[in-house]
Amino acid sequence: MKKTTFVALLVLSFQCMAENLDDSLQRIESEWAQIHYQMPNHQETAFDKLLEKTVKLSKQYPKNAEPIIWTAIIKATNAENQNAVSALEAIHDARDLLLEAIKINPSALGGSAQVTLGALYYLTPKWPIGYGDEQAAKEMLETALRINPQGIESNYFYGDFLLSRNAFNEAETYFQRTISARSRPEQLLADSQIKELAKIGLQNAMKMKLNMTKSTFASLFDSNLTK
Repeated sequence: MKKTTFVALLVLSFQCMAENLDDSLQRIESEWAQIHYQMPNHQETAFDKLLEKTVKLSKQYPKNAEPIIWTAIIKATNAENQNAVSALEAIHDARDLLLEAIKINPSALGGSAQVTLGALYYLTPKWPIGYGDEQAAKEMLETALRINPQGIESNYFYGDFLLSRNAFNEAETYFQRTISARSRPEQLLADSQIKELAKIGLQNAMKMKLNMTKSTFASLFDSNLTK
């Protein structure tokens, strides 16, 4: 066999592997979205079956970060369907998997590892129960935005994080970016759901800002009366 022919076949082989991995990841994402957003019952069983697929895919592509990220996402998402002990174990497993994925490829899936890890850092209870860390959350979410500044997830979760810290004006900006971002054809269900969450977040930010303004005005009015 000629050297050029061998090289051509080798390149074609790698291309087929990449295409197969992309197809598998897209199917996993679609199935995850259907379970998470459209299956109110029996989610734990469905997620367990999907987890088996991602673990198998990770073993098939051990040098790729993407299957590891999806394994972590499924574990973290399914935690809400489990008892406290199992849920705590799941979110710790998810964190370790995401850190592993970031070491392999920091920009995999447009910074999805950083988005998910950042969300876990601010949504998880702090030590000794969990590993919640606001500063780590901020750093991870900002890193995700640098990787994918137009990303729907990166903008939404940073907005949600800011809202949790009462940074209303900043939160509004990122919720608006989420809503106006272009949805991905292969992830229409997930993107549409996140945009709806962003709309709710935007409304909450505006209400909370208004309530704070009213409260500040009322306190000033009361202080003037007592003088």
